[in-house]
Amino acid sequence: MMLTGVAVLTFILVNRQAARYTDYSTAAALQMSDVIKRSIEYSMLLNRREDIYNTIKTIGTEPGIDGVRIYNKQGEISFSAQDQELGRTIARSSETCVVCHRDGAHHAVTPEAGTLTRIYTSAAGERLIGVTTPIMNDARCSSAECHAHDSSQTVLGILNVSLPLKETDRNLAEFEAMQYEAGIALILIVTAFTGLFLWRMVNIPVKKLTEGTQAVIDGNLEYAIDVQTKDEIGTLTQSFNHMTRELHRAQEELKQFNATLERRVQEKTDELRRTQTNIIQMEKMVSLGTLAATVAHELNNPLEGILTYAKLIRRRILKESLPEEIKNEIADELKLIADETSRCGNIVKNLLLFSRRRVGELREHNIRDIVQQTAKLMDHHLMMHNVTFAADFADPLPLILCDGQQITQALLALEINATEAMPQGGELRLAVASPSPGEITIAVRDSGCGISPEVMPHIFEPFYTTKKEGKGTGLGLAVVYGIVERHGGTIDVQSTAEEGTTFTITLPVRPPLTMEELS
Repeated sequence: MMLTGVAVLTFILVNRQAARYTDYSTAAALQMSDVIKRSIEYSMLLNRREDIYNTIKTIGTEPGIDGVRIYNKQGEISFSAQDQELGRTIARSSETCVVCHRDGAHHAVTPEAGTLTRIYTSAAGERLIGVTTPIMNDARCSSAECHAHDSSQTVLGILNVSLPLKETDRNLAEFEAMQYEAGIALILIVTAFTGLFLWRMVNIPVKKLTEGTQAVIDGNLEYAIDVQTKDEIGTLTQSFNHMTRELHRAQEELKQFNATLERRVQEKTDELRRTQTNIIQMEKMVSLGTLAATVAHELNNPLEGILTYAKLIRRRILKESLPEEIKNEIADELKLIADETSRCGNIVKNLLLFSRRRVGELREHNIRDIVQQTAKLMDHHLMMHNVTFAADFADPLPLILCDGQQITQALLALEINATEAMPQGGELRLAVASPSPGEITIAVRDSGCGISPEVMPHIFEPFYTTKKEGKGTGLGLAVVYGIVERHGGTIDVQSTAEEGTTFTITLPVRPPLTMEELS
């Protein structure tokens, strides 16, 4: 902006000075033309051509004058400071005549028109200023006895004076150079002063603000900027210092709060840990009490029957002779004692399985062999309940790393439950597939009565059973769930009333944990 402003100003000043120099030169040329006209006027009235010629010769050879000429109406040079120009006729298109004969037509010049000036370039390439002064016909000329002119003539001739503008151009060039040099010097001085001012008043404070901001970013909230000005930058610096002080104060408060917060959190954590320990202990006691009550209840019923029938058999055996009918009754009672005793053993075995929190030895097994083994063990049970069995195996099936006995037990438990859900007979189907290279699914489907929605959420809870008193312990599905979970798998149930139930076991081919981690 400064460069543009100075350049425009310099351009305007140079143009104005050039116009002023031109005006001065024009005025000087007009004055010179008027002096010459007045000098020869008296000689012209007396028709003293020699005097006129000498006067023009003397003035025309003076320094600063390019030429002095008088033209008659026909364009012939009657008088000239240069002898070789006498008698020469110039064309109307020349620079002297074009003023009055422009556009190819003649323009009348009246006494009121005054003098005519023009600036042109000579054949030598120099700039000249020409003054064309018409010599008007007045009463003295038309009434003179020596060479009277007709009073109807308006212009008797033309006085042409040419002055060189060499000195004027030189002065103008010096002025132009001086102006441009002054403009450049002004730009340099103002730019240096402005740059120094901006550096001192803007750049240095902004740099300090930048350093302060970086210090705050690095975590130094005690950083303060030295304020040396009272302008907007100074106000901004004061605001920055106030901000850092407030941030430092807030940080100290947060540190103190965090210190006390950590202590309070630790106290609450210790208190929660103690409470959790007490709750776990209470839950253990409650679980132990529930387990003891359930075991006592479950074992009491079969033991009571065993005791009753044992006393009854003892009394009967004490008699001397026993009829065949009584012997058969004793045999039935002994069978009942054996069944009840077996049921007590099953209750204890299921409790042991449920309490076991680790799998046995992991080995690679073919899941097809495990399913076929459960089919053989269930064959007699299925025939007694009029249930058909079918198994579908995908091909190929990867070997699975598992505890084969526990997987067999889980499948047997599901198959037994499915068989008992079909008292009128039906179909039991197992489908084994490998949906991905890393897992195997085993679906156990039956066509039984299904599981009601209100029972579904509780089927894996320990000691929960829908069987009649003495027919179940409620640990079968809980044991299955524990075995699947310990192998890193999942079990899903889908059931529709009067259509059947499907238990789907998903097992990883390789359990995610080692034996020590699973224990």
